[in-house]
Amino acid sequence: MPSTEDLAGTQASYDTAAASYAALLEDELDNRTFDRALLSAFAEMASSADLGPVGDLGCGPGRVTAHLSSLGVDAFGVDLSPGMVDEARRRHPDLRFEVGSILDLELPDASLGGALLWYSTVHTPPAQLPAVYAEVCRVLAPGAPMLTAFKVGDRQVHLQHAYGHDLSLQVYWTPVELVTDLLAQAGLVVDARVVCEPAPHEKQPQGYVMAHRPA
Repeated sequence: MPSTEDLAGTQASYDTAAASYAALLEDELDNRTFDRALLSAFAEMASSADLGPVGDLGCGPGRVTAHLSSLGVDAFGVDLSPGMVDEARRRHPDLRFEVGSILDLELPDASLGGALLWYSTVHTPPAQLPAVYAEVCRVLAPGAPMLTAFKVGDRQVHLQHAYGHDLSLQVYWTPVELVTDLLAQAGLVVDARVVCEPAPHEKQPQGYVMAHRPA
């Protein structure tokens, strides 16, 4: 697993930047038609399966959790950062948000009707992704879908300043083939993989993989 120091650094960085991050990305989905289309497809799959609530795992300030809720999904959020969870609760008081780690979710086996990992693994070393996907598979009900979004590539950078704050974040770009292989190894069935070329303000392609736990 990532070291305790790494996890603490990620948590502290997002605690520091929570309010600025939330304000900066508040309306981002408004300008991302393709993202909304994928989230809509995921929401439809989860609603049709009707296997339980959907966890937005690594939810940040809850903007995507709220978007799923607006699509009729019984969604709740989990995030490593208490500051992010406080921000999510303040902005979306009608939804449930909890502090937790996607490496060790405090959820019963097969209890989720869907799982969303919306860029929530970008600070996870690739060597630790199998543990993340295994945990997601554990909490998904048989037949339930999952969707993950991530930065496509094979490199890493260390951020010391972002969102208007000094912080310490390791950021990883991951090959699509690695993500799909590891999801399969965790016991999930991959349904679709998509790569979008960078938008004008982006430096790398964005990857999306839809999968489900077999019934």
